[in-house]
Amino acid sequence: MIDTVMTDNAFKAKDIGLRAQKKILSRMASKNVAKVFIDGTTASLLDNVYRLAKTHTGSKKDAERLVKNIIKIVIKIAVLHRNNQFNADELKLADRFRAKFQTLQMAIISFYEVDYSFDLNYLLKSLQEVHGLLKSCVDRHLTDKSLGRIEEVFAFFSDPTLLETAFRQESPYRDLMDKIIADLNKAMENGDI
Repeated sequence: MIDTVMTDNAFKAKDIGLRAQKKILSRMASKNVAKVFIDGTTASLLDNVYRLAKTHTGSKKDAERLVKNIIKIVIKIAVLHRNNQFNADELKLADRFRAKFQTLQMAIISFYEVDYSFDLNYLLKSLQEVHGLLKSCVDRHLTDKSLGRIEEVFAFFSDPTLLETAFRQESPYRDLMDKIIADLNKAMENGDI
């Protein structure tokens, strides 16, 4: 029986296993595979976000990339959480992120459902705060490539043109936004998001 003291530079099977899980799950993160890991409401929300992104950008490829990036980020964070990789400070940041994200969701719903309540500056500031909290929480765990995915996702949703168009009364995205807001409401009621 080999019983050695592990040093910081030593091989650690748990670390290798965690990296392998993140890599495998991120490679599997397509819309169809995601439906195996994601409940129906969240899958519907992602499908509608895909449609919104495709309509806004005019690019199927960019829309697919956005949704895949969202899925990969969520899966990697879930793997890290499941494997107790976050320290106490990161868990506090995660709690703050969750609270701010829920507030952001409620603001999005309210801005959409209540005429003339839309506040672009508030949304942009909230998105920036949520982005900063998420980044601080996962910074030491994810590769630059994964952190870049987070940047891309937040860049898309922080596009003032997208936000102003989506929340306009006569928006060309009205039908999609109706579905997205319905999905957000349902997800919040179910505690899915």
